[in-house]
Amino acid sequence: MPELRKGENTAVGSGRVTAELHTVGDPVDLSALLVAADGKVRSDDDLVFYNQPSAESGSVRHLAADAEGPERIEIDPATLPADVDRVVLVGSCDPDDATRTFHDVKEVLVRAVQQGADPVRFCPPALIDGERAVLLMELYRRGLTWKLRAIGQGYANGLAGLATDFGIQVEESQEPQGQSEAEQADTEESRSTLHAVPTAETPGQAEPMPPAAASAVPTSLRKPPLGTVSLEKGGQVSMSLDKSDRELVVTASLEWDGGSERRRRQGADLDLYALFVPASKALRGGKAPGALVKSRHRAQGVPLRPGATVPATASGATAASGTAKKGKGADVVYYKRLGSVKGRPYIRLDGDSRVPGRESLRIVRPSEQGYVLLCAYSAVSNGIGSFRSFGAKIVIADGRGSTVTVPLFENTKTRYWVAIALVDFTEADGAAIHHIEAYSARMTERRPVLHPDGTIEMNAGPVEFKRR
Repeated sequence: MPELRKGENTAVGSGRVTAELHTVGDPVDLSALLVAADGKVRSDDDLVFYNQPSAESGSVRHLAADAEGPERIEIDPATLPADVDRVVLVGSCDPDDATRTFHDVKEVLVRAVQQGADPVRFCPPALIDGERAVLLMELYRRGLTWKLRAIGQGYANGLAGLATDFGIQVEESQEPQGQSEAEQADTEESRSTLHAVPTAETPGQAEPMPPAAASAVPTSLRKPPLGTVSLEKGGQVSMSLDKSDRELVVTASLEWDGGSERRRRQGADLDLYALFVPASKALRGGKAPGALVKSRHRAQGVPLRPGATVPATASGATAASGTAKKGKGADVVYYKRLGSVKGRPYIRLDGDSRVPGRESLRIVRPSEQGYVLLCAYSAVSNGIGSFRSFGAKIVIADGRGSTVTVPLFENTKTRYWVAIALVDFTEADGAAIHHIEAYSARMTERRPVLHPDGTIEMNAGPVEFKRR
């Protein structure tokens, strides 16, 4: 039975998915949001909960706990309209009792069931900081396929805070003093009513009521930072990024200590290369990003940007719609082509270190990025030692509290190239960082190639010797 950790995802089929909520302790309500590509709901109808149990003619349904199972949400992805990008599952404490938090919920488990497949489980990390609502899991489009992602993001200000993140406001009426019993009943009825925030006022429409006062302690609506994470072999993690933030800078560094004093005296010169596919050329929905492919591979998928042209082939001609032939790896930042953060490619290497230490590059405008493959090259003068023996690793940070280390695990020798990590910026709300660790063939100087669909072909790029 697959069990996801926070930030992980797994592919699912297009059949109906039933997400069950299992809890121990105080009760938790389950609801769902149908979210468009811009991260917002389209209207009130995109809210599915106990008072509004269906959306899109039953494509998403809320089912109360009964003899057949616990409270659950049924999703039929095959019948969802194209402008629904994902369905987000939400757990929340009683909105009418501000003393209820997830601290009193001893266990939370989401179990996603699909006919013919093993159930997918996710237990969010303990929520002990006063959270009153939590994003549990989301079913999202990945090109022509669907995936489940474990989220586990809590909100201390409950539904009001969570809903604001998706373009919804929760109207919570305050109780006037001295109400009659009938008036109190009306107040209870009107609480926790969910409404999509209107984008424009309809002519003749009454001015909307002002939203409820903000919490005394503001809570960030974005996913919390990852902290410090080290990937396991073949692992991946999702880093939340606000792609509209022009001040955001993602740094990626190749760090190495040389491995021994003798090597440090000799120089131990490694070089950081960033092979990139810009968002305007990126494809998705074919093979999984980071997959290793052979020389006959033709990139396939849907353009990341609707209406974008398919990348040119190696000969300069254009491939058939939806496919792209192998390029020569010209889109690269390294010591001879430092790049720029003021213009395209919005990636810049800070310089070349010929001794053990660090080479760093800055990535800005994440909305302009598709895929970035981080590689290391070992000069011939370094000898035959493995990259791991040089202490090489990639460290990626967003300056917002997330730092991901991508180490090496293999002692493969007589290799000049290693593709260490792929940063997939095609994720809707951030970037997925994949551990790759793929080596060139023995004694081969050809650079790797990053295809428009995020797949990787070793021993296929140009040869370029570094001279001192």
